[in-house]
Order: sequence, then C-alpha cells, then structure tokens
Amino acid sequence: MKTTSKTFICLSNYFKGKDFMIQLNKLGNKVYLITTESLRDAGWPHEHLEEIFYMPGLDLEWNMDHLLLGVAGLMKSNKIASIIALDDYDVEKGTFLRENLRIPGMGQTTGRYFRDKLAMRIKAQDEGVLVPAFSGLFNDEEINHFADTVAAPWVLKPRSEASANGIIKVHDKDDLWKHIHELGDQRVKYLVEQFKPGDVYHADGLNVNGKVLSCTVSQYLATPMEISQGGGIFRSANVPYGSADEKAIQKANKEVMKAFGMKNGASHTEFIKNREDGKMYFLETSSRVGGAHLAEMVEAATGINLWAEWAKIEDAIAKSYEYKLPKIRKEYAGIVLTLSKFEHPDLSSFDDKEVCFRVPLKYHAGLIVKSKDHGRVRALLDSYAEKLSSDFSSVAAPEKLKKLH
Repeated sequence: MKTTSKTFICLSNYFKGKDFMIQLNKLGNKVYLITTESLRDAGWPHEHLEEIFYMPGLDLEWNMDHLLLGVAGLMKSNKIASIIALDDYDVEKGTFLRENLRIPGMGQTTGRYFRDKLAMRIKAQDEGVLVPAFSGLFNDEEINHFADTVAAPWVLKPRSEASANGIIKVHDKDDLWKHIHELGDQRVKYLVEQFKPGDVYHADGLNVNGKVLSCTVSQYLATPMEISQGGGIFRSANVPYGSADEKAIQKANKEVMKAFGMKNGASHTEFIKNREDGKMYFLETSSRVGGAHLAEMVEAATGINLWAEWAKIEDAIAKSYEYKLPKIRKEYAGIVLTLSKFEHPDLSSFDDKEVCFRVPLKYHAGLIVKSKDHGRVRALLDSYAEKLSSDFSSVAAPEKLKKLH
C-alpha cells in the first residue's frame, strides 16, 4: 500500500458519513468537507477534517457558481484526488464539480442514472432489465397511450427526489390528468409508472472497477412509500442467504450496476417482487450508502462497515493499489424505527440480548437487533414494532414539495 497522502473533498447536505471521513483520514489523507451552514453545530469529526466549508442555504439554494469558485480556489494549493458525494442530493453537485474541474470520477451523464428516475428506467429498459411500465410526462399523446394501455393504479414520481418524497398514487385516467394539470410546468420533472404491489427489497453493495464485490440483500417489512404516505413503523431485515429471492436480487443488482456504468463506491438499489407474476422489477438505485441507519444494520449482519469500506476503496483508487474486501460474516440483522413523541425516548425496556444499536436521533425511537437466527430477528422486529406503535410512535404529515431537483 502506498502511503502518500491524497486530498479529498466530501460534499453533504445532511449529517452523515462520519465513518467515511474518519477512515479516509486514518489512511493518511487530507479530508475537506463542504456542507450547509445549518449543520455548523452538527457532530462532524473535526479532528479528522482539514477544514469545513459552509454553504448558505439548503441543497437547492446552494449557489453552484460560488461552489465551483470555492473549490477552484482550494485547488490552487491542493491537488484534489477525488470529490465524494455523501448523499443523494449531492450527486449532481459532485458531477458538476468533476466535469468543470476535470477531476476523475462519475460524470454528469452517468450521474443521471443514479439520480434521475426517468433516466434510470429508460437505461434499464434499453439494457434488458425488467422495470414496471412507465412514461415521461413530456407528450400528451404518449401519456394518453400509457393510461389507455397500462392497467391502473399508477404512481406519479418526481424524477430526482430521494426515497418516496413527493410520490402521488392515482387510480384512473381522469385522476392522472387532474394531477398533471396541477403540476403545471413542473410536469417535466415527473414520470408516471404502473404501481405493482409486492414486496420491496434493497441491495446494499460495494463496487470496484465495475464489479460488485459485496451485496447484502434485505427486505423492507414496511416500505418507505407506505411510511411516507400513511405513517407507521419502518422495518427492514436481511433475507436468508442462498434463498431464491436473495439469488434473484444479487443477479439483478449486478445487471443494474453494469448497465448504469457503476465503477467504484457504494450503491443502494431497490427492487419489487410483484405479487401477480413473482418477477423482480427494478425500482431505483443510488450511488451512496443507504439511509435510515441501514448501514448499521448491514454491519450488524455482515461485519462490513459500508462507509469505512467505501473510504478504503477511494483510497485504493487514489493511490493505485488493490482493494481487499474483509471477510463477510453471514448473520442476520434488522431495524425497527419510528418518529417518537418523546425527544429522548427511553428504550431501556427493549433489553433482549440481540439489541446491538439504538438510534441516537432526537424524536426518533429505533433499534437494530442481530442474531444467527433469521426467524428470531423477524420475531423481534414484529414484537418491537407493536410496542413502539403503542408507546412511542408519532406521525408527522409529509411536507409538500416546494422545490424539485
């Protein structure tokens, strides 16, 4: 391993990626962070960061010209090895900076496949990956053809929002056009897709030189869309190793990564197993570590810290040595999480020996459990969900999107 220090810039609009930045620094590198002014007092790992730069405003309010000039100014005295986007909403910023400053890494065209849900579907379909029927909202004739030939219900999805933000479920053609008219000029930032009921899975992986090195397959026991639209208890757990579903998603994930041109780094990809035909359909992907503490869940099951290993991958690329994936432990873990009516909920009554992590966020109640027994994990999640629902859970109405990416 080469020990020459490299310089990295991390971008994040959210408080995340501590393990990534700490590991990158421990490997002998200089790490700069660019984040939003509102996170000035967040618990960033200052001792592992060269400096933090704060942008005024949140996400879409960032002035991209100012961001570019700021990074260009930093480059006068630093040779930048890589720019890392730690969150979904930072991917475009990262590709914009790399393209303008000619820094290696994912460019704007490839970046679209990991941010723009319409670009994802078109590319997946072109490459033979199974996707639900969909249409852009550019042409009235094409929309009418979709509504007349694809069975309802459908969902209107923002093309570049994260998770289930802004999704609208519609049940007939009149309802579809009503919502499209309400969107006005913003319709170009949406797509319509057939809603396929079924079980939703996520594949959390690490990729090097265009190959999937690790991939943990898990099932949402309550999907992000269900939570965002109806409230409730978020749950997920990794599926039995070697099961038919795990094999199918491992295969589909490799197909998606290859089709979209993923070279290096972490990925979080979602699929749905349709209840009618039993097939796995691609839903969406992202070039990041999964949110909602899924990284901690994956680590509990496998021993693999996705953030830290992603940092090692970036270090290996910058210093031209071969990355080695640690041995993967094949156990089981699951997460249960809800908004809490208490700022600091007392979860001491959840005292089973399988509890290995307690979510530290204010007004959240959540735990991760792990076991060698998949059935034990699922039983604990069911039991804990019921208890959290009755004693801790609070429901907040989803915020209406005011600006779209």
